[in-house]
Amino acid sequence: MIENEKNMESDDIGIDDFIWSKLDDFKFEEIKRKVDCLKKDYFDLKEDNIIKILESLKLDTRKNVNNLSSNFYNFIMNRKNEIERVKNMYLFDKKFGNYLYTAGTDEVGRGPLAGPIAAAAVILNLNYKDDREFILGIKDSKKLTSKRRLQLSEEIKHRALDYNISVINNTEIDKRGISWCNNEVLKRAVEGLKLPVDMVLSDGYAIKNLFNNNEFIIKGDAKSASIAAASIIAKVYRDSLMEEYSHIYTKYGFHHNSGYGTKEHIEAIKKYGICKIHRMSFLKNII
Repeated sequence: MIENEKNMESDDIGIDDFIWSKLDDFKFEEIKRKVDCLKKDYFDLKEDNIIKILESLKLDTRKNVNNLSSNFYNFIMNRKNEIERVKNMYLFDKKFGNYLYTAGTDEVGRGPLAGPIAAAAVILNLNYKDDREFILGIKDSKKLTSKRRLQLSEEIKHRALDYNISVINNTEIDKRGISWCNNEVLKRAVEGLKLPVDMVLSDGYAIKNLFNNNEFIIKGDAKSASIAAASIIAKVYRDSLMEEYSHIYTKYGFHHNSGYGTKEHIEAIKKYGICKIHRMSFLKNII
């Protein structure tokens, strides 16, 4: 009897235990652990099994198990909505033509008083076979937390067919002007891709002197999967550069303002002067 009880505690709960409402044999912690596993294995769950699992959780006599039913239901609905949202972003990219390789590109760092401008170009697999190939969570990078951006950046770089990041420093920005550098950094990001690009989707405006088909999309990082992916890895890359600079130039708060003209940053410039990564052409009204 003791041995059987020990096995009951160590054995994992199977799908059948949910379907046939045998949850009374299991502790709440075991049930919750299994529900968390089911969330991770979402793509392997059949629709009819999901319904039975929800019913089994709801019919349990324990309130905390009933709450797991609501929690799991909300997870399922949110996951379905997210898949549909991201799928529409992938479909948006496909509507420009049946190209072998379509790249999305975006830049970050046009407006800061210090640091480089950076751009990324990303080629996603638009010829997906099922929903599990989508990179869920992609959107305008500014609408993501720094932690989530970092997670997605790693996933994008791991799962993209190809990606490239390009940077132009503050010296060239002062020499060439931000408009030229903005176009050039996007162009370099695309040209640095290893795969032959058939179509380039850019955010906001066309890229000049680019020898590829190019479509520009207003607010593209909210509509296009490829542009959103590019915006995320470009921002994470530039933010990490500014984090490194913050350890060298410690007075300006680069680790949290990324070189933008915050009140703290401007006051530091007036108090301590400039450093080597400041854009002189951006500081005419400050110093």
